[in-house]
Amino acid sequence: MGLGCCNKMVAEMLGTAWLVIGGVGSAVFAAAYPELGIGFLGVSLAFGITVITGAFAFGGISGGHFNPAVTIGLFAGGKFCAKSVIPYILAQIVGACIGAGAIYLIATGKAGFDAHAGFASNGYGEHSPGGYSMLSCFMAEALLTGFFVLVILAVTREGGAGAMAPLPIGLCLALTNLVAIPITNASINPARSTGPALFQGDWAIDQLWLFWAATIVGAIVAGLISRCVFGPCCAKGTENCH
Repeated sequence: MGLGCCNKMVAEMLGTAWLVIGGVGSAVFAAAYPELGIGFLGVSLAFGITVITGAFAFGGISGGHFNPAVTIGLFAGGKFCAKSVIPYILAQIVGACIGAGAIYLIATGKAGFDAHAGFASNGYGEHSPGGYSMLSCFMAEALLTGFFVLVILAVTREGGAGAMAPLPIGLCLALTNLVAIPITNASINPARSTGPALFQGDWAIDQLWLFWAATIVGAIVAGLISRCVFGPCCAKGTENCH
């Protein structure tokens, strides 16, 4: 593995850690803070802002995926090479675990904190914030992740948003979270689901499979659709194969 490849893996790890710290951290520490809670809107904006800032910071190095579903969707759309998929996903998982670990260490400094109470984990059925069924949660995650990936492919293609692409991508993530938080606590990213689940344990690990399966299915379908909609033009910043 060359120095350039190592730089990309570190960038993906740091960007994903930042996504979890900013997004999940806002849910754990600020969503329901007494009388000043930021609520669903605040948490959704926090996820969007972390993607925007992370992509501006690290996108020029790694493409700024920070999400296994995005990496797989870009591959399905012909915008990312096969040999980089697994290394990117591993870096993203490590970053998500680092971010979740940092949140856990901070949160345990408050008396009465209990990670098993939720830790902003994603769930379905009785662990869905709104009590939605497994099928409903699967459909929501697949659909929203699919459109998120389509937006990324659209704004990063030749003739897309260029250097300003992180802005519509971040806004799109915020929108998907606004829809999905009441349904699943909003994954749209299996790495984001994995980090908190490992610290919450119990049911979050048992239900983690859905947030890998649904997001990957949505991403693959989006990638395949993009081949028809956007054609063969390469997406800028995603040809990280060397």
